[in-house]
Amino acid sequence: MRFLPEEEQRRLIVACFARSDLTLEQLWMRYFALGGSLSLLELDAYLNGLTALPRVDRDMLAHAVNERLDEVAGPARAPYSHSVSDAKPLHGPLRALVDLLEGAHCAPPERLPAVVAEAGRALDLTIGVYLTDYDQRTLVPLRPGAAELDIETTVGGDVYRRAGTTVTREGTLWTVLLDGVERLGVLEIVPADDADPDDPVLREQCRWLAALLGHLVTVTTQYGDGLDSRRRRRHRGSPAELLWQSLPPLTGATESVVVGASIQPAYDLCGTVFDYALSEQRAQLALLDAGPCSGGANIAVVNALSAYRAARHDGAPLGDQFAAAGAEPAALPDAPPVTGVVAELDLGTGELRWLGAGHPGPLLVRGGEVFPAAAAGGTRSAATGGPARAAVVRLEPGDLLVLHSRGAAENRDRTGEPFGRDRIARHLGDDAGELPPEIARRLTRAILTHSGGELRQDTAVLVARWRS
Repeated sequence: MRFLPEEEQRRLIVACFARSDLTLEQLWMRYFALGGSLSLLELDAYLNGLTALPRVDRDMLAHAVNERLDEVAGPARAPYSHSVSDAKPLHGPLRALVDLLEGAHCAPPERLPAVVAEAGRALDLTIGVYLTDYDQRTLVPLRPGAAELDIETTVGGDVYRRAGTTVTREGTLWTVLLDGVERLGVLEIVPADDADPDDPVLREQCRWLAALLGHLVTVTTQYGDGLDSRRRRRHRGSPAELLWQSLPPLTGATESVVVGASIQPAYDLCGTVFDYALSEQRAQLALLDAGPCSGGANIAVVNALSAYRAARHDGAPLGDQFAAAGAEPAALPDAPPVTGVVAELDLGTGELRWLGAGHPGPLLVRGGEVFPAAAAGGTRSAATGGPARAAVVRLEPGDLLVLHSRGAAENRDRTGEPFGRDRIARHLGDDAGELPPEIARRLTRAILTHSGGELRQDTAVLVARWRS
């Protein structure tokens, strides 16, 4: 950055002031409005070369003159004390962010690793990108030749589970890769030899890169298959493809609530979906289930989801949303019945209202204890006959609300023993302040292990933590 000599700047300011058609008093008023603190007498003395001014005051004075010149005429402008470059930044965090944005513009998804590498060089960093697979078992590297990372046993996996940041003894910085609040994977960041990985400034710069990169991963996946194909371990059937395309992100959050979900089997999903919508006032949740995989189960449950969303978008009350979700698939020929739970949480008061039919009711986790929402106290059951009336329960700050599919409890081991609601409760009772998406992931992994690695029914878990 080149600074203009003070006397040269004064001479040019005076020349531009002469063309501005301002009186001295008008110039001082404009300068004062910009935050200047010098008196009219001091300003006059400067313009006549009798005194010097600090650089910040000279620049405010130049800006006041330039504003007037822009009003009356033309391109001639008073100079600032330093040159202002319009060129692309040559180094540092801004250069890294610009590289990411420019490199990803109109780039196919598979080019993203090279774009990230270029952005890392601007910060003297070597960056490796790992995305979680759809089973949420491993972290898949985008760099050719790099090894996959097990989520349960590796440093990168630990960072993913905690959605945090850590530095290894070797000086490698690992940080979670997020799109908003949704975990997509992790970044492995190796600083230059003379850099301190514990430097808070470096960590903040890496957080910026991770946030922007996470967004770019999601955006590019919407118009290309290059990154999505890396996350897949095998063929996904058409019923599962339809259901996955109908689901919201696995994580959503506002200041008052965090929602996380896990749904399996990732490649053979057949008749289960979840949904949520968050606003300033409420969290609206749904889990819909067409039972064991059968012909038309995926079509039935997608129609139920579409009807529920349409009613919700119209502002219909909870009972009407529930009725719409049940009525739509019932009109389809040979469609299996769709059961489920719809719920609405008031984020101001913690009041939960829910409706369910033929489906396990919500569970609440409070202080390590797990109990059905209907047994939480202050609950009204659905009326007998006539329109269904929502059950109502009051949550306390920090409570977990858990919806799960029938398959979560009904999947069996090789001896025929179902996983059961008691095991679900025991796993939820181990909650130690984990993030809802990790609680949901951990529970579906436990059910998969119980079932010998093969799920015979869809297993979905939707978890919300109210924070008041």
